[in-house]
Amino acid sequence: MDFMSDALVSGRKYRTFNVIDDFNREALCIAIDTSLPAARVIRELDQLIAWRGKPERLRMDNGPEFIAHAMQEWAAKHGIIFTYIQPGMPMQNGLIERFNKTYRTEVLNAWIFERLDQVRFITQEWMWRYNNQRPHRSLLRLSPRAFLLKCGQLPSHYTGSRADFPTVQQDIHNTNTLRSTFTKHCA
Repeated sequence: MDFMSDALVSGRKYRTFNVIDDFNREALCIAIDTSLPAARVIRELDQLIAWRGKPERLRMDNGPEFIAHAMQEWAAKHGIIFTYIQPGMPMQNGLIERFNKTYRTEVLNAWIFERLDQVRFITQEWMWRYNNQRPHRSLLRLSPRAFLLKCGQLPSHYTGSRADFPTVQQDIHNTNTLRSTFTKHCA
């Protein structure tokens, strides 16, 4: 997980909180707002745990949101190990850095946004294509979702079929209201 920053055409700055699954490179969440403090990060992580199950560990840099006391308490409460990369060594978290580059190139630098809801909408559509249609060389030329369903171990709490394993994008594309579903899962 990592943060990125950008600005609307008006100059108003915003941040993104990006979470991917290192196993299958799936984009799990890109939360977008003008402020993403530790409490908001915790809320996003709680939503991800409710949706996909608890990870054993999370890898991140030493940013203030990640080293906040509230985050440490949250990790201890959930039994999740935080693995911090060394300062100045972003390639120790190379998967998210590569993801960030792709997201910046294909979304943040490709569009001029006037409002945050535009950033959220384009991001959500891009996440669906990234997770469901885009093959990755490192994933046997499969998309992240296809790789997970073919090669992954689903969480022990999940009792449905492999084909029905939930993704944010599945849920969104099975409804008529993209924006309301997006805010339910990752806003």
